[in-house]
Amino acid sequence: MTLSAQDLGIDTGRWNIDPTHSTVEFVVRHMMVSKVRGSFEKFEGYADIADDVTQSTVTATIDASTISTRDENRDNHLRSPDFLNVTEFPTITFTSTRIEPAGENWKLVGELTIRGVTRPVTLDLEFNGTSPDPYGGKRAGFSATGEISRKDFGIEWNAALETGGVVVSDKVTINIEIELVKA
Repeated sequence: MTLSAQDLGIDTGRWNIDPTHSTVEFVVRHMMVSKVRGSFEKFEGYADIADDVTQSTVTATIDASTISTRDENRDNHLRSPDFLNVTEFPTITFTSTRIEPAGENWKLVGELTIRGVTRPVTLDLEFNGTSPDPYGGKRAGFSATGEISRKDFGIEWNAALETGGVVVSDKVTINIEIELVKA
């Protein structure tokens, strides 16, 4: 049985990301003992909601140069060829390929491109509901989480620690909070 957009209470059609009420964040283990959090300050995208919600699509583009971990030296290193190489690869993109039911939530499956390398990614997707806004528009909220291997995207820089282990983990946890506005 398919779940319709009407069943969820969301209108079909184009919904644009509201970047001022959305976040694209990541977490990486540092020095084997702590976790560093970062985010991207500029991104855009949209969701095209189909009546059969499993036929909906999501497209997003992130300005890789806007990476922020609240440390200028680290951010500059993350922009360098050791990591994102933003001069040669200024954007990170995501294009969904399918949406699958997963209990009360969803799996958002798509292609993530970082540094010109495209890999499949599956995100756990939670629909947070819809609401009218004070300006006569409609809003919808989604949360998405997942993990990627940075090495899968050619990001291999690291340094060994004297005590064993490495400076930066391979695993990157992704946390996204998106507010959409009906176009």
